[in-house]
Amino acid sequence: MSNVAIKQDSQKDWQFLSIKDFAHTTSGGTPKRGVVEYYNGDVPWVKSGDLNDSQLNSCDEFITKLGLEKSSAKLFKPGTVLIALYGATIGRLSILNFEAASNQAVCGITLPEDVEVKYVFYYLLSIRRKLIAQGKGGAQPNINQQIVKETIVPLAPPEQQKRIVAKIEELFSHIDAGIEALKKAKQLLKQYSQSVLKAAVTGELTKEWRKQNNVSYESWKESTIGEISVVQTGKTPKRSTEEFWKDGTIPWLTSSATSKSFTHHAVQFVTQAAVDAGLKLFEPGTLLLAMYGEGKTRGQVTEITFQATCNQACAAIVVDENKAMQEFVRLRLNENYEQIRNAASGGNQPNLNLSKVREIPMPLPLLAEQSEVVLQVEQKLESIVRLDNELDLQLFKAEKNKQSILSSAFSGELY
Repeated sequence: MSNVAIKQDSQKDWQFLSIKDFAHTTSGGTPKRGVVEYYNGDVPWVKSGDLNDSQLNSCDEFITKLGLEKSSAKLFKPGTVLIALYGATIGRLSILNFEAASNQAVCGITLPEDVEVKYVFYYLLSIRRKLIAQGKGGAQPNINQQIVKETIVPLAPPEQQKRIVAKIEELFSHIDAGIEALKKAKQLLKQYSQSVLKAAVTGELTKEWRKQNNVSYESWKESTIGEISVVQTGKTPKRSTEEFWKDGTIPWLTSSATSKSFTHHAVQFVTQAAVDAGLKLFEPGTLLLAMYGEGKTRGQVTEITFQATCNQACAAIVVDENKAMQEFVRLRLNENYEQIRNAASGGNQPNLNLSKVREIPMPLPLLAEQSEVVLQVEQKLESIVRLDNELDLQLFKAEKNKQSILSSAFSGELY
């Protein structure tokens, strides 16, 4: 018997129905944000960012019963399949495990008793990319409710649905165990990377080198960033002054550039008039350290590879190469990331300033040992990056295997 015949035989009792033909779908709503009485109540309120492609057991925001009544938010029962309709999490899915309302970015699919919730959940997971591709809109596609309602689901008989779900979860359990092991390996690599940097700036990494070259650890001196470099900052030219911005050709960087180890290009440019009005130009090799920003930004450092200026959120560090290697200073700043962040002061948004940057401790060996430190760190980090990329590839393959399992499950080939 051919594969086509096998497939047709295994699906002979299946029904191919639109979701609207066997389930109820609706989206939620948002109570008016300015009304205090609508929020911080006891009604869980799920947003698209809460969805996790798994069972959803909690959310982090609550509305009041009044907020529920005065808005288009609706209560969903446990067992509702939720799908994110738009935004950064578009297409993300969850099975609701508690009674909750949702906002308008979430569509709830309420299923009849003879349809396995996980069966529909896994099927939608298998066609997520197709759903997103159907989304309307430009920069932010929108999976509207009509797309959800018209989605065709290959419904197997109830007992077969249960067997398919059980088989999917059996196979997924093996893959998920492997994924968890890969993620732990990535975390260990991250920890090892940090330990390499720690050993580099404490002299441990080059202990053997010092023995071989008859160099004493006493040659290491305590210094600061301010003692071995010039630390300055930039500013933001007045946005309303057209001559500072229109047709600008001079790269102007913000703290967002510090997300990468090296910055090779700019996305904003100013004019010579802006530079003449007081902006400083920094040469290739200058280190930019982010002084502002929540999340990961504050404390991050990048090396610019072209002449550029920057805004006031960056500290530009120009290393005196007679005193220190710029590469050694950069790895020290990376190693000291958490301590640098913790040195920030202020209220809701703690910031660094130039004085605090200049005070960053800089343990300093002789230039020859700095060179050896940089060489050894680069070799070790190169190996770490190579291993990390291999782990990412394995994670990608694992996710592809899961998609392959889902594809087989809903084409009648899994059992």
